[in-house]
Amino acid sequence: MGRLKLYDINISRASIVAEREHAYLNRSSEQKFLALLNLNRISVQLNGGNPLKKPQGLGIIISKPNI
Repeated sequence: MGRLKLYDINISRASIVAEREHAYLNRSSEQKFLALLNLNRISVQLNGGNPLKKPQGLGIIISKPNI
């Protein structure tokens, strides 16, 4: 599970962004994927056990944006 990090208000936002970007880029693909699965599980729990999106019987739909 992730951890909550509280930042001092005197630290610039740019340095916080740089720190988070450095941590993200140092993760392996597996770690990024597992973090995504954990986030999905937490979102279901916070939504009362219901997923945020449900299949609608249409299968996978890939559409091209209209340019």
